[in-house]
Amino acid sequence: QVQLVESGGGLVQAGGSLRLSCAASGSISSINDMGWYRQAPGNQREFVARVTSSGTTIFDASVKGRFTISRDNAKNTVYLQMNSLKPDDTAVYYCHLNQMGYASWGQGTQVTVSS
Repeated sequence: QVQLVESGGGLVQAGGSLRLSCAASGSISSINDMGWYRQAPGNQREFVARVTSSGTTIFDASVKGRFTISRDNAKNTVYLQMNSLKPDDTAVYYCHLNQMGYASWGQGTQVTVSS
């Protein structure tokens, strides 16, 4: 069983920055993908960014160039640095871990960007 705990959400003005963290615990494989999804009110959950255990990163086009993702494998933690935030980035952000075909989700952390 895997547990994911997110932190770092909050309220920020447009153009500001936030850093999200997600710590994984439990049965963690050395090979996995960790990443972030988000869900705005009335919308489906959508992919934001992902980083593999070897460090390969993938971003949705809407955040490329503004967000960076990194991980600390020793701590089983993934980070999402969000810069130049826009009101459209307002959503609940969910941490995601995929290993051996099994997906785990965090409880979500709210990010609100005011205009």
